[in-house]
Amino acid sequence: MTKAQPPKTPLPYWLSLLLIPSVWIGAVLGGWWVLTTPLVAWYLFSGLDAILGANTNNPDTEVPDKDLYWYRAITQIWVPLQWVNLFGLIWYATHVATLGPWELVGVFFGMGVMTGTVGIVYAHELMHQRNRLERWLGDMLMAMVLYSHFRSEHLLVHHRHVGTPRDPVTARYNEGFHRFYPRVLWQSLVSSFRAEQAMLARKQLPWHNRRNPFWRYWALQLAMLALAFGIGGLLGLGLFVLQAGVAIWQLEIVNYVEHYGLTRKHLGDGKYEHVLPRHSWNADHTATNWLLINLQRHSDHHYKPDRRFPLLQTYTAEDAPQLPYGYPLMTMAAMAPPIWRRVMNPRVRAWRKTYYPEITDWTPYNKATNPAPRT
Repeated sequence: MTKAQPPKTPLPYWLSLLLIPSVWIGAVLGGWWVLTTPLVAWYLFSGLDAILGANTNNPDTEVPDKDLYWYRAITQIWVPLQWVNLFGLIWYATHVATLGPWELVGVFFGMGVMTGTVGIVYAHELMHQRNRLERWLGDMLMAMVLYSHFRSEHLLVHHRHVGTPRDPVTARYNEGFHRFYPRVLWQSLVSSFRAEQAMLARKQLPWHNRRNPFWRYWALQLAMLALAFGIGGLLGLGLFVLQAGVAIWQLEIVNYVEHYGLTRKHLGDGKYEHVLPRHSWNADHTATNWLLINLQRHSDHHYKPDRRFPLLQTYTAEDAPQLPYGYPLMTMAAMAPPIWRRVMNPRVRAWRKTYYPEITDWTPYNKATNPAPRT
């Protein structure tokens, strides 16, 4: 790795804007064109990864926020862009387009790929910031996919308890995605609500106090549903829910990839080692990191959660486990558990041998039966 300043231009990170016309190409032309957005998001950027290779440069972490304006701008401008395009597409599909049922499904599947691949990733960046406006913008993006509780779960549960039995998002060794998905949908909702409830209780406030962000989550989500219904009736509402479901699936399959099989060592009495870069899978693939604003530098994100995306560091294989491909290809592998296990299980076993040779019985880690961490 070499030390470098952030890229001279933030322009590569603005390539996510390509997904907006790709959705409309499918909506206007119909037919096989409805596949344009998945092809761009999953295959075009993966192909560019193969051409461009890895970017192992580490930016200067002392760059001030004012010098990152155009990096921050893309995450903020995306909020009104996504809102206009999502609800504009619902109007177009229900009032103008002559698409058949499967074409409508294809178009809004593509919209869900966009709101999941870009919208949720940008919301993730925004919710980590201390600025209240940015957090509100993140809430708006998550409400558009009916998954607002993700902010509470991610900040209060996942980052605090990653790699332990208390974190629903840490995929267990040999747990296929199709078992992980229903488990994480329910457990994340419950754990996020309990985390907010516990915070209020420490202030001697009941869960239904107006300071509980779940009231805001529910209000924003209800407003989005009402708007979709007002624009397109029951069909518009159904199309909105379809894209939200696809976006949620995109989020959780990425969550599955990011921490699969990586657990923190239990030190006894409910104590666990501190979070280190080794507890997240790292990926240096250039183009998919443009699309996902360096989310694949996930080892550093967990090590320094408040670091803005253009300043995230990467690590060598000696310091953090490495994915063989970027997230798009890895999530495709995750949908086929035998392929996933063939690719990833040997890597998990090698990781265990490298960092924790003293642990001889991994059963409690595999089954998440170690004691829950003390809160």
